[in-house]
Amino acid sequence: MDTESTYSGYSHYSGHSKKAHRQGSRDRHKSPRSKDGSRSEKSVTIQTPPAEPLLGNDASRAEEGQDDNWGETTTAITGTSEHSISQEDIARISKDLEDSVGLDCKRYLGLTVAAVLGLLVFLTPIAFILLPQILWRDDLEPCGTVCEGLFISVAFKLIILLIGTWALFFRQPKADLPRVFVFRALLLVLIFLFVFSYWLFYGVRILDSKDTNYQGIVQYAVSLVDALLFIHYLAIVLLELRQLQPMFTVKVVRSTDGESRYYSLGHLSIQRAALVVLENYYRDFTVYNPALLTASKSRAAKHMAGLKVYNVDGPGNNVSGQSRAMIAAAARRRDSSHNELYYEEADHERRVKKRRARLVVAVEEAFTHIKRLQAEEQQKAPGETMDPREAAQAIFPSMARALQKYLRTTRQQQYHSMESILQHLSFCITNNMTPKAFLERYLNPGPTLQYDKDRWFSKQWTLVSEEAVTSGLQDGTVFVLKCLDFSLVVNVKKIPFIKLSEEFIDPKSHKFVLRLQSETSV
Repeated sequence: MDTESTYSGYSHYSGHSKKAHRQGSRDRHKSPRSKDGSRSEKSVTIQTPPAEPLLGNDASRAEEGQDDNWGETTTAITGTSEHSISQEDIARISKDLEDSVGLDCKRYLGLTVAAVLGLLVFLTPIAFILLPQILWRDDLEPCGTVCEGLFISVAFKLIILLIGTWALFFRQPKADLPRVFVFRALLLVLIFLFVFSYWLFYGVRILDSKDTNYQGIVQYAVSLVDALLFIHYLAIVLLELRQLQPMFTVKVVRSTDGESRYYSLGHLSIQRAALVVLENYYRDFTVYNPALLTASKSRAAKHMAGLKVYNVDGPGNNVSGQSRAMIAAAARRRDSSHNELYYEEADHERRVKKRRARLVVAVEEAFTHIKRLQAEEQQKAPGETMDPREAAQAIFPSMARALQKYLRTTRQQQYHSMESILQHLSFCITNNMTPKAFLERYLNPGPTLQYDKDRWFSKQWTLVSEEAVTSGLQDGTVFVLKCLDFSLVVNVKKIPFIKLSEEFIDPKSHKFVLRLQSETSV
């Protein structure tokens, strides 16, 4: 196959697609507005509620549309626009940017406070030991063997405390929560009060009186380090161990297509439970595809349009007979809507199976060809061998048409550009993967994490809850996680208390009697 001619054709169609897209964009911007600020009948403006932040813009959607036309044919959409941006949305974008800057400042402020407090905690025992040596060294009693052994104890305990604090507290945050973490804030306050009380006692009883018992001063520093280790153990219990025991079952439902999952959670606040739900959402839920919902919307709009009756000649004319006939025809169409849905779904399944079979055959033939090329290239000089990228570009045109038709039939073309497919193909060739391993990404829609981040429709979320987000989960708690295109409705149910009883079975009771009768065959 001539690779250069094929890719020149791709570049021709890509240029035609960009030109058609620019023309469609100019047509949409030239559409007149009505008096109330909405667009004309060829464009629909969807205003987002004030609680929902605007996450994307039409420019990114336009780039995704351009990536879809990597195949043989080109489609330019110049009709109804599902999303558009108004002046209010632009103002909301700027406000969201300012809010994000505020969130970053709040996050770094909390991290700075924790770092300063941690530094104070680690320097306090060292200061307790060094200050008497600096201020009244000549008056101190000599430090014996026991005192010198306490130096080693303090050193190793501080090292252990340093490692444990780094592992528990100084981790990269996974999300920006709307409120502070209550238990972490309480621990910071407890540590501050604890260190402050130790410094107060040290200043009154040791610095002012210039205590000469150096072994007692070192023992005082050791007691501080021991108490800090116990506080660290308390932090592990409150922050990590308390939430491990499952206490609640949450049902997460996506509002658009109704896909749902169940998860078990422990004692968590609402905002941290929302964070756990979102982490599992990106891993377990299939990627959100709004193109799959357009068919049902168009079908519902068609049937609703059939129920409308207009009297264009005015109220004075007698058109009751025609109106009744139109209503009866609309009712008949409504009664037969289930047949239309059945045959439409059956036809769609037939086309999907047919194009899937063609795709599987095309990919298997292409992989067979690249295996033959590998066998032939081993006999050539090392300078003429092909790398995985060149091999992927060589076999891609033979499967591009079948793959493009299948992705368009299943409405997945917006998630897979030609470049991403070539990268995946070269990855499969490099690792000697089979055609089934290559097709797994396209035959079954995967979770959101499988795709690039610029293909995600949800990156920023808004937590909506009647209860305070810092309060703990309770039986019957309901909260919503909103993004621009859809929302996740979370319903919390408490795991019931299980009462398990025991029943003893006597081994002597397992005895049976065989009754012989003349009518039986025994």
